[in-house]
Amino acid sequence: MVFMARAYVAMGSNLGDRQKRLEAAHAALDALPRTRCLRLSPVYETAAVGGPAGQGDYLNAVAELETSLAARDLLERLQRIEQEAGREPADQRVRWGPRVLDLDLLLYDDAVIREEGLSVPHPRMHERWFVLKPLTDLAPNLVHPVLGKTVRDLLEQLEHPIPGQEPSHEDADDQ
Repeated sequence: MVFMARAYVAMGSNLGDRQKRLEAAHAALDALPRTRCLRLSPVYETAAVGGPAGQGDYLNAVAELETSLAARDLLERLQRIEQEAGREPADQRVRWGPRVLDLDLLLYDDAVIREEGLSVPHPRMHERWFVLKPLTDLAPNLVHPVLGKTVRDLLEQLEHPIPGQEPSHEDADDQ
């Protein structure tokens, strides 16, 4: 029997025809070997967070995948999809700058992976409305494997923070 993992991938674009880029990314995710896209969240338009001033708004969504690819293999394929869409190589990017396409591996089953270039769960997903809202649309009772809270609870905490429990804004690199 082949092991199938459930993975969640955040998708975002704020350059060019954003909607077409998300649609193409969705099709590319569904075309990955040994992978199928089970569901796609609604698309949300949000202001850019951090990075250079004057960026356009993002369109964001989350895809739920079933895959037998290992987490690192899946991440490498996500990065290839970004590059094929026209995203510049990592060493040429402006940190949190505008993006033709951004694909982030948020969760891979309940795995906790901290390796060079691969962090699962995504280290800042719990701080980002534009990730938690579409993820909550797909799987509100999904439990963050490190924080032990459902994504619905994380979204609620982000929208209505308890004084003294605001999310940290660590300066970690994106995957």
